[in-house]
Amino acid sequence: MPVDFTIKDRYTIEDLRQIMRILRSEEGCPWDREQDHHSIRKNFIEETYEVCEAIDTEDTALLREELGDVLLQVVFHTQMEEERGTFNFEDVCTEICKKLVVRHPHIFADVCVNNSSEVLRNWDAIKKREKGQQSDTQTLQSVSKALPGLMRSAKVQQRAARAGFDYPDEKWAMSDLRSEVDELDEAMKQGDGAHVDEELGDLLFAAVNVSRFVHVDAEEALGRACEKFIARFSKVEQLAAEQGVDMKNAPIEKLDELWRQAKKVSNR
Repeated sequence: MPVDFTIKDRYTIEDLRQIMRILRSEEGCPWDREQDHHSIRKNFIEETYEVCEAIDTEDTALLREELGDVLLQVVFHTQMEEERGTFNFEDVCTEICKKLVVRHPHIFADVCVNNSSEVLRNWDAIKKREKGQQSDTQTLQSVSKALPGLMRSAKVQQRAARAGFDYPDEKWAMSDLRSEVDELDEAMKQGDGAHVDEELGDLLFAAVNVSRFVHVDAEEALGRACEKFIARFSKVEQLAAEQGVDMKNAPIEKLDELWRQAKKVSNR
């Protein structure tokens, strides 16, 4: 038997919340009732990245759809807590509104700012005060461990830089990167797995530091590198087929030759 819900041409956030309450009710959907924060955690991450993809492709219709999926995740998680009596959707809205008001004193109070840099400095200072952070170390520790590695590295380095702990320019960062390459090479020669793991991490961290100095987002740059690799691999596969080369059994010299051919074509 259908539940009590009015079908419309246009809906509001309250309709979405009602739908979620219905889905989580005893008369609702078995799958939705079974979920908890942990079981749909990855869904939230996936939906967020799909929003990013819609932004990157400048697909307005897809962006509208994916933002709705993210909003659903917010409502889903909030409904779980509302059922437990911990907080509700209004509490979530109240908290973010209060945060925005407090962290924009140049809009909602009498603080004066001259540019965006001053806005960000005020934001960081207010955030640090709100979190009760007494040291710069605590600001580094507060960077979420759930962030992708490259993104977390950049945020940690940025906060360290604000505390005055930074290289003077990109030449120092590049020198550090080369040093980490040498240390990784040495660890690999020693055959010490734990040491290799450590030095590889240091190398990636140093690479992110370089990206920060040259004003390139490391996460986005790596994404573009993946797309470039896929495009060139596709060309290698095409060339191999044209030349009758079995890629799975071909010597590395032949594969390298095909790669150079593909690279030459893509750089035209």
